[in-house]
Amino acid sequence: MDMKEAMYTRHTVRKYTDQAIPVEIVTLMNQRIDENNRKYNLNIKLVTDDTSAFGVVAKLILAKGIKNYLVLAGPPNKDIDEKLGYCSADLMLYAQTLGLNTWYVGGTYNRKSISKKAGEGRVIGVVAIGYGATQGVPHKSKMPSKVSSYEGDMPDWFKNGIEAALLAPTALNKQAFYITGKGNKVKIICDNGIFTGVDLGIIKYHFELGAGIENFEWVTDF
Repeated sequence: MDMKEAMYTRHTVRKYTDQAIPVEIVTLMNQRIDENNRKYNLNIKLVTDDTSAFGVVAKLILAKGIKNYLVLAGPPNKDIDEKLGYCSADLMLYAQTLGLNTWYVGGTYNRKSISKKAGEGRVIGVVAIGYGATQGVPHKSKMPSKVSSYEGDMPDWFKNGIEAALLAPTALNKQAFYITGKGNKVKIICDNGIFTGVDLGIIKYHFELGAGIENFEWVTDF
């Protein structure tokens, strides 16, 4: 399975089995994490065999069997949320190619415990990771016309990018973004409250994967 295939098969999974992640898979995940950390100056960590990411209530209502997770952290700056969102998308899809399931969690994790795991820096969330009790189901999506427009004849790469963006996990599944295209230039607007930066990073990663980064460039205005 490659990253594009993973994009279509990855769904949110909140319940996990007791199956441990093999050492060789942990090694591969850590290598991918290190690449992202070096490239974007982040401090993402993979924590294994630890059940402290969620409180008692969350474990009873939302999460089951989660004992492996990514801590999404990095030095505080104006675009840290977007960087962490972008890299979390990469890591979730990479995990899917390795046969793992994931769940991005932006608000219901144990902040005190996770802050200790992260050390210094800003924490924007965690990603539960492991072998799911199920493979999850596709989330409800808006129509492409509700989240995008293109000036002139819409090229296939733009259509593919929008399709990929709609597959991206967003906070509360709001899909509160709008992408416009003109020639080879693409602009994105996202407004999802405190989750805007993270959603922006995740959506950008998916759009790039679907459209092909070689086909366009991001702009802030036309």
